[in-house]
Amino acid sequence: MKAIQITHSQALNLITIEPPKTPAAGEVLLKLSYVGFCGSDINTFMGRNTMALNPVIPGHEVGAVIEAVGEGVPENLKPGMVVTCNPYTNCGGCASCRNGRTNACQHNETLGVQRDGAMREWITLPWQKVIPADNLTPKECALVEPMSVGFHAVDRSHVTDIDTVMVIGCGMVGMGAIVRAALRGATVIAADIDDEKLSLAKEMGAAYAINTKTEDTHARLAQITEGYGPDVIIEAVGSVPTYQMAINEVGFTGRVTCIGYAKSEVSLQTKYFVQKELNICGSRNANPSDFRAVIRYMERGTCPVERLITKVIKPEEALETMRWWSQNPGKVFRILVDFNTIKNI
Repeated sequence: MKAIQITHSQALNLITIEPPKTPAAGEVLLKLSYVGFCGSDINTFMGRNTMALNPVIPGHEVGAVIEAVGEGVPENLKPGMVVTCNPYTNCGGCASCRNGRTNACQHNETLGVQRDGAMREWITLPWQKVIPADNLTPKECALVEPMSVGFHAVDRSHVTDIDTVMVIGCGMVGMGAIVRAALRGATVIAADIDDEKLSLAKEMGAAYAINTKTEDTHARLAQITEGYGPDVIIEAVGSVPTYQMAINEVGFTGRVTCIGYAKSEVSLQTKYFVQKELNICGSRNANPSDFRAVIRYMERGTCPVERLITKVIKPEEALETMRWWSQNPGKVFRILVDFNTIKNI
């Protein structure tokens, strides 16, 4: 079968690998329909993702159909069902797992990062990692995982209906945070450097939008919050300026939740940690409940799916597309690879 493989040196190949065998007991064989390229993949391609295998088959944002099931798989998972997957592993023995927070497992291996992923025609997974979504299309399913990461950050932030929440970064993960914060009744402020993304963020629930490149962010926040600053800031970019912005702009006794990995050391005004009595936390991956919440949201039919998909490409177009993305990093929501038709190359 065909699979996409990338290295850390801007090389990408469509390779042939052995197809999976009949699923063993407790396993599910999936036929991949759509798999999303995400930020970790472009960082791997650009040589900036130190956590990734080299080379690696990328892909953990999955829209698939069950092809076959092994013995002992629950009856609610049947061939022909549309599904997505939980791409994370958990060891069961580290501190995170012992505390019931398996999404933050110390030894997690995410599909397409620490182990080969789903950019292939078929993949076999343990049934516990397969998430039914029979009311969605496979294309919609490929958007569930990145949005679930944003949903989880809102949960970590303990957002309520009386909060003003600023989300820095309106990519797919940030959009997930915007949606869930709005669903909880919070007043949401979207921040990004791209007006197109900000416009879509308002359609998805943001009450306000700030272009941090062209506007005075501090002045706008003071105006919107009557000088108090946001109660919650969710950082979904992973850059030095956005981390600093989050700490500097959050209100006194506020909460800062960090999703993005900064690629270099960040210098912060630690006096604000104490003076503002801030709660600062990380947010990693997502829980099964976050996946279910995204699926329920998407079942409403209000998610602008087609506008969240920048491109749908064939596997043989992946190298050209990754080169284009590396030159236009701010213009991408999600790129989906269509595995429904594989050309013989």
